[in-house]
Amino acid sequence: MTERHNPPFQEPAYTGPVKHSVTIAGHRTSISLEPVFWAALRGAAEEEGVPLHILIARIDAARIAALSDAGARRYRIHPANLASAIRIWLWERNCK
Repeated sequence: MTERHNPPFQEPAYTGPVKHSVTIAGHRTSISLEPVFWAALRGAAEEEGVPLHILIARIDAARIAALSDAGARRYRIHPANLASAIRIWLWERNCK
């Protein structure tokens, strides 16, 4: 008898954002990302050996630290929201 392997469910590539709630620094927050970014973020958390919420907290801490940079204040750079920061982090990670 031939064994069947069912591939994992994959959403279409061009779907809109999906909202998930996570706890960061003791408070719940909702993040809206496209499924491809959620999948990449889960993969990154697995590769780094940390739970998803911990990785998101690290990205958020880096985002906040970047905002406190004197250069950012001097040039009045607008802060990235958390979803944008996650996408940027994933992009930079992928480009390395």
